Amino acid sequence: MLDRPDIVAVMVGVAVEGPYSYRVPHGMSVERGSIVSVPLGPRLVLGVVWGAPKDSFAHNRLRDIALAYDVPPLSDELMRLVDWVARYTITPPGQVLRGVLRSPEALDAPKPTTAFRRTGVVPDKMTSARDRVLEILADEMAWPKPALIGAAGVSASVVEGLEKAGVVERIELAAAPIVQIPNPDAAPSTLSPEQQSALNQILETGAHNFGVALLDGVTGGGKTEVFFEAVADTLRAGRQAVILLPEIALTNTFIDRFTRRFGTRPAEWHSDLTPAQRAKIWRGVLDGTVRAVVGARSALFLPFRELGLLVLDEEHDGAYKQSEGFTYHARDMAIVRAQFAKARVILSSATPSVESRNNANQGRYAHVRLTSRFAEAAMPNITALDMRTDGPEKGEWIAPTLAREIFAALDRGEQALLFLNRRGYAPLTLCRSCGHQYKCPDCSAWMVEHRFRGVIMCHHCGHEMKTPKVCGECGDTESLTAVGPGIERVAEEVAVRFPDARRVLLSTDMGSHTQLRDRFSEVARGEFDLIIGTQLVSKGHHFEKLSVVGVLDADLGLAHGDPRASEKTFQILTQVAGRAGRASQHGKAFLQTYHPDHPVMKAMVSGDREAFYASELHAREAGGMPPFGRLAALIVSSGEQALAMAHARMLLTSAPMAEGVRLFGPADAPVSMIRGRHRVRLLAQSGRDFDLSGYVRFWLASAEKAKGDLRVQIDIDPVSFM
Repeated sequence: MLDRPDIVAVMVGVAVEGPYSYRVPHGMSVERGSIVSVPLGPRLVLGVVWGAPKDSFAHNRLRDIALAYDVPPLSDELMRLVDWVARYTITPPGQVLRGVLRSPEALDAPKPTTAFRRTGVVPDKMTSARDRVLEILADEMAWPKPALIGAAGVSASVVEGLEKAGVVERIELAAAPIVQIPNPDAAPSTLSPEQQSALNQILETGAHNFGVALLDGVTGGGKTEVFFEAVADTLRAGRQAVILLPEIALTNTFIDRFTRRFGTRPAEWHSDLTPAQRAKIWRGVLDGTVRAVVGARSALFLPFRELGLLVLDEEHDGAYKQSEGFTYHARDMAIVRAQFAKARVILSSATPSVESRNNANQGRYAHVRLTSRFAEAAMPNITALDMRTDGPEKGEWIAPTLAREIFAALDRGEQALLFLNRRGYAPLTLCRSCGHQYKCPDCSAWMVEHRFRGVIMCHHCGHEMKTPKVCGECGDTESLTAVGPGIERVAEEVAVRFPDARRVLLSTDMGSHTQLRDRFSEVARGEFDLIIGTQLVSKGHHFEKLSVVGVLDADLGLAHGDPRASEKTFQILTQVAGRAGRASQHGKAFLQTYHPDHPVMKAMVSGDREAFYASELHAREAGGMPPFGRLAALIVSSGEQALAMAHARMLLTSAPMAEGVRLFGPADAPVSMIRGRHRVRLLAQSGRDFDLSGYVRFWLASAEKAKGDLRVQIDIDPVSFM
């Protein structure tokens, strides 16, 4: 309890810089972490009791807390995380707290379930429908109404008629839990000696201690089985576990594997859930009835009170970076939360981020290795196809060597995968007569043709229009042409060259998340022969019949001037090549490239990942880039480019002098306009041990504030430079 229970500080879930003081009405009891409703201006908002107020106010000037919810208080470690994230990312703590209080419906008491049971009264009139109902209720157990109607195959009126006759009675049962408690001993995995050694190394950090393990294993090496056993160890210790995945589309197969191991499904947390489902899971996490969660990055902010393990699968994936609202990296924030909660962290990847790999090299993380594939499956053989000498014919995208290998795989009854990380049919529509290019009216980006839907659209803001038949600039009816390939165009070629193959396209815009999960399940069952996909297919999938992978543009990620381009390209190429040969057959991967001598391509072909990491770390250290230095980006935006540039220049002149800090810009962002707002970037660089967040906070506090249409977005530790 608090020292002065009559006045408390409450952090409200809106973008405010600190808590406000409120009176606790007579008869109300609150403590640090209590979730409350308080008046803020003319409305009631959710908030959390943050502690004792820092300032003294006249009692009669304060407003009363309107309601204290009958739920357990937030844990101290979660509240410390909110404060830490707010300071580090330079975000109002109330805005961070809003990410915790994501399900207001969860604060209301769960509604009881209406059920029926027999009274012992014999009905005067018996029908076959009534007989089926009474037969089900013969065990004298109470049945929820929907379950009873479904099991008996009757209408609701049959049950209601029996109730009126006094044959059954209506009772209320406590709401059933949304998921059952996982059984850590349901079906333990049979681990190989190498996997068991990896697990032992992870478990050296006790279940009630903080520690980070980088589970660095080859594709198909059995990393999931290892961290499942770490989850089991955590559950046996009476603590909760959360597993983060980078893509919702990965959850279906993963949930099935979890269910087989633990005898029940975990709770899921992602954007596809209904508000009612989110409310039940959020409340279950808070009251402890939910013991394991699998979810997207936002699951990091769920109100666990006994958190003992955080797993980030595919920890290198850029999807863990939140780029809208307040910006944060789930990997880094997971480690901070684990420190506060005295919990373990497992970072799992076949291609660890350079930052995580450096931390393992320096001994900050335990480096847990899996060097061979599970069940003695061989690593795929990787070949670079030089497009300058072995490229496809004009108008085609699949090199002859790759096409022959696909034919051979299909003849053997195996699967093949063609990978191109570009959605749609073509990235540009061009008029051959006047040179007009179709660009988004609200973004500095080309409109991408999606021929299956008959539209061209912007991938930044979503603006779309029907695919033009006539050039909008010169009126020519015969001159519009699609430039470059997307996966739809590749699928068009595949249909001609492999007409008998059962084909499927896999991309984030090819259906809902549920439909994508169904497609992945069908691929895993062998219902398709040839898969054409984007980055979505590279993440965590296990297709036993897949033996040939072709990357149609291996150079694509190297062309954007991104300081992390080599790392990202190496990771995605390794991941997609690793889909091949994960079962008994030997896999092959082919990289179509114009730069076979690039260090990334040479590392892929030789299989010398250690040489790649050593080279990349050396280059980062020489340039003072992360993990040897720190970066912070300021993106100034406005509806007018001149206004955004002027404010950015003003910020530069206002920047305080500090030894070891370098400032770059202002300059138009590579994507200089999004949704009608012009974007200008500033970049601050410092040494690793410099408090760059504190510097930027002081810088912005001393500079003129953005007014009117101006906005300044802060991105500490940026991953994207667009």
